[in-house]
Amino acid sequence: MDPRVLRVIEDLTEAAARHDATRQDRLERWRVLEPDAGRFVWFLAQAVAARRVVEIGTSRGVSTLWLADAVRAVGGRLLSVDTDADAQEHAARTVAEAGLTEQVSFRTQDGGAALAAMADGEVDLLFLDAERTEYLSWWPHPLRVLRRGGVLVADNALSHPDEIAPLRDLLDVEEGLAVTTVPVGKGELVAVRLGEIPGS
Repeated sequence: MDPRVLRVIEDLTEAAARHDATRQDRLERWRVLEPDAGRFVWFLAQAVAARRVVEIGTSRGVSTLWLADAVRAVGGRLLSVDTDADAQEHAARTVAEAGLTEQVSFRTQDGGAALAAMADGEVDLLFLDAERTEYLSWWPHPLRVLRRGGVLVADNALSHPDEIAPLRDLLDVEEGLAVTTVPVGKGELVAVRLGEIPGS
């Protein structure tokens, strides 16, 4: 992990904690990814050699930084999608500060629409950290876009289990998936699409 990126992540995480402590409305909070969950998705992206990564839910860019550093190691790219243009502008500045601009593209768009426009199997790792109640309406695109050997990760599996449950139920009945919940951060729901990695 690049020390420069880590410093930016630490500074942003501390700023987010100060900001969120003064906000009662959760929609006004930055709600950035916890450090242990960030390390987890970084290692997961490395483990599957993810070159094409998509995150739905930019927030202020903490998860963006973790994933962008991971894809840089394998010459990949990250697409970060969010409906909040202001949050994405903030994240873009943070990404530039970390020296990761070349690895990241930002798109202000509904997550479901973005996934629906993608080709089958074009994503190596999909990270969902948006409005959880919308995931059901996005189906089957979160699974369809994953390549064989690809991974889907959804944040807040333990902090908001009732809101994640509909997605978990869909994943559990799909053939060719391995599904689990990893107790890091606020809980990461992980699904691996089984099969050989293209080109392996």
